[in-house]
Amino acid sequence: MFSHVDSTGNPSMVDVGDKAVTRRVARARSVVVLNDEIMQHLQGQDIQTKKGPVFQTAIIAGTMAAKRTSDLIPLCHPLGLDSCKFSVTTAGNEVIIECTTALEAKTGVEMEALVGASVAALTVYDMCKAFSHDIVIKETRLLDKTGGKHDFHQAS
Repeated sequence: MFSHVDSTGNPSMVDVGDKAVTRRVARARSVVVLNDEIMQHLQGQDIQTKKGPVFQTAIIAGTMAAKRTSDLIPLCHPLGLDSCKFSVTTAGNEVIIECTTALEAKTGVEMEALVGASVAALTVYDMCKAFSHDIVIKETRLLDKTGGKHDFHQAS
């Protein structure tokens, strides 16, 4: 049975009342592929646009989104994150965004990490579309999580 469906088949938030509070950490990645026309605007560690620095803005947007995950994804528990950190790197024409979320709680933070990475990727798209719409968000995935019933580590 799915965890967000009750015995009658109706949607239901998972009851975490009996779970133990543990340190929970999750890391997710989104990859954005930009074309050469956009990448020529890369200066140092960021792409500069009229709207401002792309990667810095994406980090702010991703952090804001991670903190509001329960407002975006039905049945997610509202969580007060202890930490939300990003790394943004480039490899060729790919922008690799990683979001790591952490807290001490009864439920995990993988959705917060995934939402953070996803919204950061969408922000890169939004800020770069004035240069070109030839942009692909090619993958968003959970890389690892610890602290719950089952740890998870994605093979690279």
